[in-house]
Amino acid sequence: MADLITAEQMRNLETQEISAGRVTGEELMERAGQGVVDAIFARWPNLADIPGRVAVYCGPGNNGGDGYVVARLLHRLGWQVAVWSICDPHHLKGDARANWVKWTGILGRVSILDGKAERIFPRFWDEPPDLIIDAIFGTGLTRPLTWEIEQPISDIQMYKDRRMVQPPTVAIDVPSGLCADSGRNMGNRCFYDLTVTFHAAKPGHFLAEGPEICGSLSVVDIGLPQPKISAPVPATVIRQITNAQGVAKQAGHKFDHGHALVLTGGAGRTGAARLAARGTQRVGAGLVTLGVPPAAQFEVAAQITSAMLIRVGDDAALSEILNDRRINALCLGPGLGLNARATDLIGAALQGARATVLDADALTLLARDEGMRGKLHDACVLTPHAGEFARLFPDLADALTGTPQTGPAVSKVDVTRRAARRANCVVLFKGPDTVIAAPDGRAAIHAAVYERAAPWLATAGAGDVLAGLIAGLLARGLSPFEAACSAAWLHVQCALNFGPGLIAEDLPETLPTVLRDLGA
Repeated sequence: MADLITAEQMRNLETQEISAGRVTGEELMERAGQGVVDAIFARWPNLADIPGRVAVYCGPGNNGGDGYVVARLLHRLGWQVAVWSICDPHHLKGDARANWVKWTGILGRVSILDGKAERIFPRFWDEPPDLIIDAIFGTGLTRPLTWEIEQPISDIQMYKDRRMVQPPTVAIDVPSGLCADSGRNMGNRCFYDLTVTFHAAKPGHFLAEGPEICGSLSVVDIGLPQPKISAPVPATVIRQITNAQGVAKQAGHKFDHGHALVLTGGAGRTGAARLAARGTQRVGAGLVTLGVPPAAQFEVAAQITSAMLIRVGDDAALSEILNDRRINALCLGPGLGLNARATDLIGAALQGARATVLDADALTLLARDEGMRGKLHDACVLTPHAGEFARLFPDLADALTGTPQTGPAVSKVDVTRRAARRANCVVLFKGPDTVIAAPDGRAAIHAAVYERAAPWLATAGAGDVLAGLIAGLLARGLSPFEAACSAAWLHVQCALNFGPGLIAEDLPETLPTVLRDLGA
């Protein structure tokens, strides 16, 4: 896992290092500019071989200062450089002004954008630029873009769309208009090919619209130490399973690896629970039992072999079954139904403190019953998608989907943390930017984006398998937070290993290869 850092934490870290005399602002800006140039040439080696034409768009702050450094470095390498500013550069301050002065000493020319579309591109070239760089606003943006700023950025995208050969577009730190902490788009209609950020990635690179706008992401080391942050970082981004050792089986009896009970719905509605159970088995639970209503008993029995089956007619039957303390993890919700039996089963399952995954129908029933939500405990994991989250936590969902007026905008990390505290349990808020949060404030992002994009997971039943993976890891003894984080990673890794054509049934069957690659 890799720690993310907020815009404020990044500013504080830079200020701390500069105040201590360990580095100057100009040195950091020079390193950042060099890092951008190196990242561009690493992504497009052909641009390093033959200098071309580059248009650099600079803003009024340090992001603009980085742009002036990049302009100077590319000019030194033989590039034809046109610099455009959204403000009068004479008003620049500090390190940004110092680098503007250096640039003007070389070429002496900066064109000022005035919001008119006909002024957006250099007219002194016969051919279009080979590279476009956005250094207008970085992590410091706290408000939506005004029309005068948004229009030129939109014109860049329109320009690209009209060209048969589209010049690469690079954003420095974050695309202008993207909230670095939330990934919310505050007015940018441009899509970039590469975003180069410094020291550490920001939450907004992985959340909401961030990945789509950023294109690909490069993190550049500019020589800062790891921050010493007293408050929890906003989240960690999960790059690898959180506890590979936790899923590695050692010698022992099947009950040494846990016994999970997965409850099904009625006849014709058992497929989702069977998918969950298969995931639970494949992730290593020693024993998995399907709890089935009498009417669905023959349907389930005809479909399973290694899983066990037990009749669960009502909540009284479930309570009796749960007297067996060897059953240490429960999974309820996939295909469970929305009837009185399902409601009663959830109530019985929440008695005591067993590790419990609540998914799908169980979440809908929880949203309808405030008293039942009060029975949630810290061994539970809720796994809502966006619609279920909105039913469970309507005020938090409204805050997340509302149009941001100031920054940093409300993020998925923010609302998932609040939901976990309110529910007193772990919440895994599903999506391409899955966020997992615990009541104590810990949070992690598992984003299926960039090199981990797995669009094949948009298939019926994939979420049921995820619920089963969590239940299996709970049965194996992982904590709710750790089980949810690890299951999210395994779920995506299975999809990546399988590739296009994936259906939900393929996920559990791909898991042995993933675990073998982990050395588990």
